[in-house]
Amino acid sequence: MSFFNKLFSREKKENLDQGLQKTKESFLSKIGRAIAGKSTVDTEVLDNLEDALISADVGVDTTVKIIDRIEQRVAKDKYLGTSELNRMLQEEIAALLIDAPDSGFRDFDIPAGKKPYVIMVVGVNGVGKTTTIGKLAYNFKKAGKSVMLGAADTFRAAAVDQLTIWSERVGVPIVKQQMGSDPGAVAFDTVQSGAAKDVDVIIIDTAGRLHNKLHLMDELGKIKRVMKKVIPDAPHEVLLVLDGSTGQNALEQAKQFTATTEVTALAITKLDGTAKGGVVLAIANQFKIPVKYIGIGEKMEDLQVFNKESFVDSLFSVSA
Repeated sequence: MSFFNKLFSREKKENLDQGLQKTKESFLSKIGRAIAGKSTVDTEVLDNLEDALISADVGVDTTVKIIDRIEQRVAKDKYLGTSELNRMLQEEIAALLIDAPDSGFRDFDIPAGKKPYVIMVVGVNGVGKTTTIGKLAYNFKKAGKSVMLGAADTFRAAAVDQLTIWSERVGVPIVKQQMGSDPGAVAFDTVQSGAAKDVDVIIIDTAGRLHNKLHLMDELGKIKRVMKKVIPDAPHEVLLVLDGSTGQNALEQAKQFTATTEVTALAITKLDGTAKGGVVLAIANQFKIPVKYIGIGEKMEDLQVFNKESFVDSLFSVSA
């Protein structure tokens, strides 16, 4: 069964196939070992499959759901063979993802009537937050949108410098102040400037200190409040960036952040260098927040809008 979405370009699909190759090879090899020497799907096969899914960082809760669904199908047709297990897994994982929340976007677009569209980006240091902002700016600009960046991570000089480099590389303006400046003031200036210049998209970087620190959550709250003075419904999106290569640690970060601040969308980065891409399934299934973007490589085009059907197809397609 093919889940290829016609809205997805051939080039994007090929990049997705390549970016998920390590996860796919690991995933399929573990499934192969789970069914080795077996002709029918029995209890031992299901136990082995459960171990394979958990070790692929699909997560316990999501794995249990998948195994339960397969058990129900096996109970209905006791003659299901292991040769059909790949297809069943693909169908059940696709079903879980289809049930998961969706951003509603298939490209770098913004909702009608939301201009400037303000995105506040959160996440701990080292997850690829600033790089993701740069890639977002590039892709929005490529889609015909005008973009402005705000360097509100004023606690690290490197963060401001890195975002400045991205603004120059992409060719979009940036609002910044000296290290140690008030992040709320930077956010206010950015939104005010962006509104005055009638830009389409404003992307605000924020400090990536430990996510369980109360003062950081207070700071994020303050940044939101000052932006609302200019645009009452800003920010329109709070994007949490997670490092997919950390597997279950990414899941834990998502739990911590979503418990303490209002996150509306997720970006999962660094999926190309890891066999832990199964964490996307866990995150998409467990949170009532859409996975909106995935990072599958170093190139600016390698930040993609998450397409559930194409993700499942890339994970299972033998010819990919």
